[in-house]
Amino acid sequence: MSKPAVFLDRDGTVIREVGYLNRLDRIELFPWSIDAVRVLNKAGFLAFVVTNQAGVARGYFEEALVQEAHRFIDERMRAGGARIDAYYYCPHHPDVGVGQYRKACDCRKPLPGMIRRAEQEFGIDASRSFVVGDRWMDIEFGHAGRARPVMVRTGYATGGEPRPEGARPPDAVVDDLMAAVSWILMHRD
Repeated sequence: MSKPAVFLDRDGTVIREVGYLNRLDRIELFPWSIDAVRVLNKAGFLAFVVTNQAGVARGYFEEALVQEAHRFIDERMRAGGARIDAYYYCPHHPDVGVGQYRKACDCRKPLPGMIRRAEQEFGIDASRSFVVGDRWMDIEFGHAGRARPVMVRTGYATGGEPRPEGARPPDAVVDDLMAAVSWILMHRD
């Protein structure tokens, strides 16, 4: 049987939103993030971090910094007994940037490329999975990937990001990642 997963937006969901994260010293995990991921692990969910990183395409920072940031987050997760199964990111932008990073791709949220990749690499069942994020793009990503989206009121959601016309609502709106995990555990298959 395929495994369920939870796809966690990075900035504004797992770590504080700081705009373009161009230095490791700007990374601050929310106080509940490690506990929330540990609960997901114990409940049998695979946990993935998914993030658009157009700052690479725009030339604000190198792709290596994104990878370093993920190692930094992963070290803290592991030290707290939590496991992220994979970190997926999109360094592209369809309209701005140079070279290989300026292109339309299927990995940029809200397109479901990162969910499809997890399906291939980990054998997950997207229909039994969830997406947690702070932006409408994350909610659309969940719907596009056949996962159930949950919006958290951290990051961009604190500013009341307007709902795009025609956007389908999330399955739930909760305060933070820990509340999202509680909701997921009550609504899993």
